[in-house]
Amino acid sequence: VQLVESGGGLVQPGGSLRLSCAASGFTFSSYEMRWFRQAQGKEREWVASITPTWGATNYADSVKGRFTVSRDNSRNTLYLQMNSLKAEDTAVYYCNRFPATNWGQGTQVTVSS
Repeated sequence: VQLVESGGGLVQPGGSLRLSCAASGFTFSSYEMRWFRQAQGKEREWVASITPTWGATNYADSVKGRFTVSRDNSRNTLYLQMNSLKAEDTAVYYCNRFPATNWGQGTQVTVSS
């Protein structure tokens, strides 16, 4: 099983980023997928989820209305569109399936002017 996150970077407050998570080694289309983030000195927290077939989504209150999770089962890829970014969104972002498997390396998102 491998999860490879990408798309992070440095962005100004109010800006946007699109993260990707390339999955391999399991049947991607059969699993709920989730995004998590971990800010420096804090515990990893759940950000968003998407169900495998119908694509029903759920979000943490802190990102609701600003972030959109989506998936392309034909490409085994999970996405996170992040708009109206705030300084408090700065963290390393990770994806994982449910039930969870080994974590990838994550992608750093830094929101700063």
